[in-house]
Amino acid sequence: MSVLAIDWRALYFQADRRTPKFRIDFFREPKKATARLNDFDRSTPFQDPLWLNAWYDAFGGKDNVEPLIAVICDSTTGEPVALVPLIRRLQKGLRVVEFADLDLTDYNAPILTGAAPRDPKAARTLWRELRTALRRMPEGADLIRLRKMPADLQGGPNPFAQLNDVGPCSLNGNLVTTGDDFEAYRHSLERTVRKELERSWRVFTRNSAAKFKIVTDKNEALRILSCIETQQGKRMQHLGLPFILNGESCAAFFRELISNGVESGYVVVSALTVGEEVVAALLGIRNGSHYVMVRISNAGGKWSNCSPGRLIIERSMAAMHEDGVRRFDFSVVDYPYKQRFGVVRLALFDITAALSWRGWPYEIRDRAAYHLRRYPRIARYVRRALGKPS
Repeated sequence: MSVLAIDWRALYFQADRRTPKFRIDFFREPKKATARLNDFDRSTPFQDPLWLNAWYDAFGGKDNVEPLIAVICDSTTGEPVALVPLIRRLQKGLRVVEFADLDLTDYNAPILTGAAPRDPKAARTLWRELRTALRRMPEGADLIRLRKMPADLQGGPNPFAQLNDVGPCSLNGNLVTTGDDFEAYRHSLERTVRKELERSWRVFTRNSAAKFKIVTDKNEALRILSCIETQQGKRMQHLGLPFILNGESCAAFFRELISNGVESGYVVVSALTVGEEVVAALLGIRNGSHYVMVRISNAGGKWSNCSPGRLIIERSMAAMHEDGVRRFDFSVVDYPYKQRFGVVRLALFDITAALSWRGWPYEIRDRAAYHLRRYPRIARYVRRALGKPS
């Protein structure tokens, strides 16, 4: 096990105003890092150990990606405070620290325990001391950049989203929160959307072998994943767009995720099938009543007349609602089909800080981008002036 340990004094807000120490250990192996936390909140479904273990197994140590998982404890009591799933990698000669993401993790966040700092003053202290620890590591770092962070985690504040230098992210989440009556949610949709979903189901079920199912068998789920990969790959090729999800590391990540998570219910694979043919499929992850859609695909072609993409979403939502889900997360990126389901935008936040003089230009650039995002009209004008798409 490779562990880099740093121990120092830090201000920490408490009722008795004592000044404890924090200890930050950097781990290379996620399983040994998460073993240090006895009682913690998963923050979002993406901070589940199953996701993190699969991610680090697939990407850690490849393409200059170095696992760097920070476990923060109160060194006086030994009580864990937080775990921050990070990596360090070389980008154009710059040593950058960021979340374990690489555009696969929709929401990034620290994993907090009950002892985690929740007020802004303590959050600023934690942030300052984390940066100090990163600078003091062997080989150090030039920049820390944390992106796509929700403001609230399990009903409590995200300490990193409370910092003074935080800025709006260019992406946002898309949420649907239902009550206990799913039919009431259905009737809240526009009439044309509701009627089209009803028509699509009638068209699809004209085939006697047509059915919707949630897959709980690992081998069957892996077969569905292969169909998703093929269908998504063909779709992206048809659109002429780059597609990274079928790369070797990404494919290994999703296979491990399904192999370890589908039988426990963390990974949810749903499908519309006719016999052995997969007409549409949806892969998501779940934490209690929160469900996030991660990958979706459909066969298109002769099945286009029943809108299989939207139909698999609606049927999956109904089945998951019956099983206790009330928060349906359409994840990041704004596509028109998400609006048809009545999503509400979830604001996400970024923060960048230089850790050496090499990182200063990047911090200045990111802060300028944060300010522009607060003024959309000016941002659109600047992008046009630079010849970039809106």
